[in-house]
Amino acid sequence: MSLTHLTRPPRIAPKDGEKPPLLLLLHGVGSHERDLFGLANELDGRFFVVSVRAPLTHGGGFGWYPVDFTPDGPIADESKARTSRDLLQTFIGEVIAAYGVDADRVYLTGFSQGAIMSLYLALHAPETVAGVAAMSGRLIEATLTERAEDARLAGLPILAVHGIYDRVLTIAEGRRVQTELSRLPVNLTYHEYAMAHEVSRESLAEVASFLTTQLDLSRKV
Repeated sequence: MSLTHLTRPPRIAPKDGEKPPLLLLLHGVGSHERDLFGLANELDGRFFVVSVRAPLTHGGGFGWYPVDFTPDGPIADESKARTSRDLLQTFIGEVIAAYGVDADRVYLTGFSQGAIMSLYLALHAPETVAGVAAMSGRLIEATLTERAEDARLAGLPILAVHGIYDRVLTIAEGRRVQTELSRLPVNLTYHEYAMAHEVSRESLAEVASFLTTQLDLSRKV
């Protein structure tokens, strides 16, 4: 398959004839697929969980695209980000075929650069995903310039959480996510937490609740 990954089968077996929903976990720059994998047991047991390793090496870990942290803010290599976005979309198709998960219930949860990529892919190809939980991320310019038209984005569930004490991607980045996505017809929930660049118990609890709610709603459609 295109990307190295870890899997965790559903803790709650799907009902007869049902395919399990898929949850992809996308780590931040300089990290690896084991970083978020430990969160799997904190999230809804109905998910088939896949924690993905980004394709590019970065220091002692991996990244989705090179980024320079400057006094004026992070500068992304958007060409490499685009390549990773397309690779990730291909990988989702491979996962659906290989593991027999529900193609209509694919959810992305990412932290930092993984959150950035989750939003980038979801807004570019909303038919690929059923919802996104973005933790401590931001918008690169390509996310907005290469997004799908409004009709395709309508109702897409997105949760964005951010720490007010974040010094890696400042709260201004989180608030820009809120501002820009509020202009789109997506179903956005945005919350700030008294945390730094991290996943707190409180923010994780909201992510877990959001994902469970989306699964419950999907069964009623």
